[in-house]
Amino acid sequence: MYKEIICSEACNKLKRKIPFAWDLNIYRGCEHGCKYCYAIYSHQYLDSEDYFSEIYVKSNIVEQLEKQLSSPTWKREVVNIGGVTDSYQPIEKEYKLMPEILRLMIKYKTPCIISTKSDLILRDYDLIDELSKITYVNVAATITCTDESIRKKIEPNASLPKARFSMLKEFSKTNASTGLHFMPIIPFLTDGFDNVDSIYSQATDCHIDYVLPGVLYLRGKTRKVFFEFIKQEFPNLFEPLQALYKKGGAGKEYKDKLYIMVNQLKRKYNLSSSYSKPLKEKLRQCSNEQLTFL
Repeated sequence: MYKEIICSEACNKLKRKIPFAWDLNIYRGCEHGCKYCYAIYSHQYLDSEDYFSEIYVKSNIVEQLEKQLSSPTWKREVVNIGGVTDSYQPIEKEYKLMPEILRLMIKYKTPCIISTKSDLILRDYDLIDELSKITYVNVAATITCTDESIRKKIEPNASLPKARFSMLKEFSKTNASTGLHFMPIIPFLTDGFDNVDSIYSQATDCHIDYVLPGVLYLRGKTRKVFFEFIKQEFPNLFEPLQALYKKGGAGKEYKDKLYIMVNQLKRKYNLSSSYSKPLKEKLRQCSNEQLTFL
């Protein structure tokens, strides 16, 4: 179900720059259906319980964005597009808001980060390529698992991992920086050597700038949705995961052991885990234009 709403601002100022200063979300809710999604809580502000199928569209977001970007006070700080919900989820095929958003980014030379689990972003390849020639752009794909029997259960409506890798490879041909967000790593499900090795190996083939790993964190409604899913689809993992997640995060002992393996594979494939390095390099290149990224 799609519902149109009005927004008062397109970009929301973040309390911390990490490394971006602003967040822009075209939609509320996400059709990808990821059972680990940290943003499920956000629907409570809309008095809705159906985060995965009740999707809200900010119908005036293009107009509101131009108001912000054209303001004399706009400092051209980095905008994170899709920090809460994926801008290239299936609804975007119908509404086609991202091309208009990107044209404004080009017009006002505003740097941005675009994270997605969809290869629909290739539709806007030429616009992102153009933007990457005038300012900083980061295209990132979240990929959690290459075992399709697991992947289609934990994120049923996202693009196939193969399609996401191919998308990153295409964008590596532009001036945009590209990254792979290997998160969340789900204990006992996607943390095995074979899965991590497969992801890092394919990341190398895509010539990406960095891989950013992160272990699953569970809180609020996400915790409830996730454990209901595990109990139904992977009942043998229910008790071990309950024991590991007595709090929001997995224990230090587990994470230390996991990251020893992850870092070994990072070195094996000569991959960086620096999210901000490409941004800083672009900052130096664009210093003559006095763009403020950080």
